Amino acid sequence: MATTSCKGLCAVASVLALALAGCGGGQSPNEVVLVTHDSFVVSDDVTAAFERESGLELRILQTGDAGEALTKALLTAGNPQGDVFFGVDDNLLSRALAGDLFEPYESPALEHVEERYILDSEHRVTPIDHGEVCLNYDRAWFAERGIAPPRSLADLVRPEYKGLLVVENPATSTPGLAYMLATVAHFGEGGWPKYWRALRENNVLVVDGWEDAYTVRFSGSAGRGPRPIVVSYASSPPAEVIFQTPRPQEAPTAVVDDSCFRQIELAGVLRGARNESGARELVDFMLSTRFQEDIPLSMFVFPVNREAKLPPEFVEFAARPERPLELSPEEIEANRERWVDEWTRIVVR
Repeated sequence: MATTSCKGLCAVASVLALALAGCGGGQSPNEVVLVTHDSFVVSDDVTAAFERESGLELRILQTGDAGEALTKALLTAGNPQGDVFFGVDDNLLSRALAGDLFEPYESPALEHVEERYILDSEHRVTPIDHGEVCLNYDRAWFAERGIAPPRSLADLVRPEYKGLLVVENPATSTPGLAYMLATVAHFGEGGWPKYWRALRENNVLVVDGWEDAYTVRFSGSAGRGPRPIVVSYASSPPAEVIFQTPRPQEAPTAVVDDSCFRQIELAGVLRGARNESGARELVDFMLSTRFQEDIPLSMFVFPVNREAKLPPEFVEFAARPERPLELSPEEIEANRERWVDEWTRIVVR
């Protein structure tokens, strides 16, 4: 499956535009600029609370999906488009740190964050949220056919699950990459390629992105597609409850706990920020309970501040895997490209 990218003159123009944006002097002294990905959402009243408490105006600059936003930020490292970057996760962290993107800052609010979420001892980045990429399945589909839903990654190669799974391409999709990494973490260097060969034999469907997989191909979403198992998030079941009218008493989808791979999303003060003091205030605010309690229903991820309370829908319907699969950022950085290339040879070529 091919990935799309800007080539030739388009790429040159993009780099020049970013360089000029970094050099521009359009930022006012009482403004702090948050550079982030297109999926970032925060409530208006939370934005207003930050502006009221800090006396600063918050401007949000969204620059593409997570990978694209990071690439653009790296192109202007040291002369950034804003003051804080939010959206790098542990799968891409080593790339950001190697690019000297951030200025170290240890927020005092980290005292409310568990040590396992703090990934950089130099505090160039600060954890803001976490989420787990997991297998989701359509409860009704399996109940109507009297088939037991899968309970593990290994189950999916069994004959009864042939043609039931849709996944995202790890070369083009963040959840697709996380699921591939989950199989590496679970089966090991020698086992994960065999697993994917078996999935291919079992008629796994690969699509480019989460939206196609979940909203079009998956039977448990509004799209009512043909496949009852999909790679999505631990927070997808409460989302299905919240966005259905009338609200169901039980989530129509469920999560395979043993399949979950943790992602931690981080923010950092950009090196060369025009408003470094404002950037630090913003990072502190993003760890406050006011911000942290907003993100579950805004971005459907979990807060890292242990003092933050989850909304009732998350308490009742979201999966909280006790031992999610993980790989270190260093291991991911050292092997990601090779793993994706090998996955591509096995699954889609």
